[in-house]
Amino acid sequence: MSDLRDTRIEKAKSLKGLGIEPYAVRFEPSHRTATLQKDHQDLPNGQERKIIVSVAGRISSRRVMGKLAFYTLTDETGTIQLFIEKVSLDKNSSINQEIGVFAQLTDFVDAGDWIGVEGILRRTDRGELSVKVQQWQMLSKSLQPLPDKWHGLADVEKRYRQRYLDLIVSPQSRNTFRKRALMVSAIRRFLDQREFLEIETPVLQTEAGGAEARPFITHHNTLDLPLYLRIATELHLKRLVVGGFERIYELGRIFRNEGVSTRHNPEFTSVEVYQAFADYKDMINLTEKLIASVCEQICGSTKIAYQGQQIDLTPPWRKVTMQDLVLEIVGIDFENLWDNLEKAKQAMVEAGLSVPIKADSVGRLLNEAFEQSVESTLIQPTFVLDYPIEISPLARKHRSKKGMVERFELFISGRELANAFSELIDPIDQRDRLETQQLRRQEGDLEAHGVDEDFLNALEVGMPPTGGLGIGIDRLAMLLTDSPSIRDVIAFPTMRPETRSQDL
Repeated sequence: MSDLRDTRIEKAKSLKGLGIEPYAVRFEPSHRTATLQKDHQDLPNGQERKIIVSVAGRISSRRVMGKLAFYTLTDETGTIQLFIEKVSLDKNSSINQEIGVFAQLTDFVDAGDWIGVEGILRRTDRGELSVKVQQWQMLSKSLQPLPDKWHGLADVEKRYRQRYLDLIVSPQSRNTFRKRALMVSAIRRFLDQREFLEIETPVLQTEAGGAEARPFITHHNTLDLPLYLRIATELHLKRLVVGGFERIYELGRIFRNEGVSTRHNPEFTSVEVYQAFADYKDMINLTEKLIASVCEQICGSTKIAYQGQQIDLTPPWRKVTMQDLVLEIVGIDFENLWDNLEKAKQAMVEAGLSVPIKADSVGRLLNEAFEQSVESTLIQPTFVLDYPIEISPLARKHRSKKGMVERFELFISGRELANAFSELIDPIDQRDRLETQQLRRQEGDLEAHGVDEDFLNALEVGMPPTGGLGIGIDRLAMLLTDSPSIRDVIAFPTMRPETRSQDL
C-alpha cells in the first residue's frame, strides 16, 4: 500500500511539473451519465454523434491497449465509457506540450482518480455508449487504490468504518442510502400534506425523558450545568400541544447509551407525531396509511420481500392484544392471574420462560412472556394492543381494562417499528407515575424515567386529548431496503475504535 501511495504522489508531482493542477477548483459537466445513456439509446453501433458533451466522475476501471484506452467513469447516477484514442488526441495537442494528451491520460490517471472530460458521443462496435475524449482535466488525484471491484470490501467491519469505500465499490449500498433519503422525504411529505407542522426541539436537555432508556451525559461549561442528550422528543412536543399546536411532528436524531446489535445503534433516527383530539385508534389509521404510502412510493408496491420472507403491507393490518397473543403462543392466560403474582411466576416457569428477579408485578411478567416468546413470531404487520401500565408511564389508562393502558406497538418481521399511545394528560396521575419511576431509578434502574417538573407544570396548564406516535426510521429503512442490520442503513454507525500496534 505504501509503495502504491508513493507512486501516486509522484504522479501528482509530475502533473504539477507539466502545469496540470492535480486538485482542481471546479468543473462544470454538461450531463450526468444516466442522462446520456437514456437520451442516446438510439445511437447505432460503430457510429458517432457530433455533439459536444462533458462529464465528470471517478475512474472505476481502465484498460490501455496500445494506441487505444477504455476507462469507465462513474458519477452519482451511473457509468459511461471513455473512448481514448491516441491519434485523435495527439493531433490536437499543442506543439509546446512536453507530453501528449494520450500519454497524460494513460500515464498519470489511475483508477480512483476524479476527472472531467469533454468530447463527442460514440457507440463502439460492441454497443458501449462512450465519450470520445477530446479534452480532459484532473479534478482530484487519488493517492490510495480502490478495493477490488469484483470482491468489494469483504471485511464487513471495514465497510462500516470506511463507508466512503463501501459506497464507491457497492452500487447496492449507494441504492440503500438513496432509498433511505427518499423514504425520509416521503414521510415528511405525507405528514405535511395532512397539515402536520415539523417543529424542532432541544437535543440537549436538563432532564432526559419520554422513554425508558439510559442517556448520554454531558456538561455545559458556561452555565456549569449537567445536560443529557435526548432519548426522545416526546415531552417537548407535548409542551407544544399544550401551547396550542394541534398537529406536529419532529423527525430527528435520538441518543441512548445502550448496547449495539443488528437492531440497535446508540444514535438513531425517529419521527414522533402528535395529533390533538385523537387517541391510539386514530394513530393506528395514521400508521397504516403512512407506512403503506411510503412503501408504495419507494418500492413500487405494498408487497415486498425482506430477508427471504414475503411481507404484505397492504392495509388493514392485524390488530390483537398483548394478552391474547401470549395466550395464543405461550398458553398463559394472564387475565385470570392478574391478582396473583406468585401463580403468574409459576405459570412462566411451567411454560419454560425465565422470570427476571425484578419482575415485581403481573404486568411486567406479561411483557416478559411477550418479549421472550411472541415478538419473533410476528412476521406480517401486527398492531399489538393494550400494554401493562407498569411499562407505560406516559400513556393513558385503558378506558375499560384493569391494569392496562391505551398503547400499541407495531411489529413487522419480528421487530418493533412503531409505538403509540392515547397520551396521558391527567397531571396528577402523571406525577404519581413519574415519581414511581424515580423510585426505580434511585434503586438502581438506570433506564427508569425521572420527574420533569416543567413538563408536569405544562400538563397542569392543560393539554387536550392527544394521540402520539413514534416510528423508528432506521428499522423502517431496513425493511424497505431488505437490509439485515441497522448498520447497513446508517451511513456512519457507532463503532469501537480500531486498535493500532504500538509502533505506529
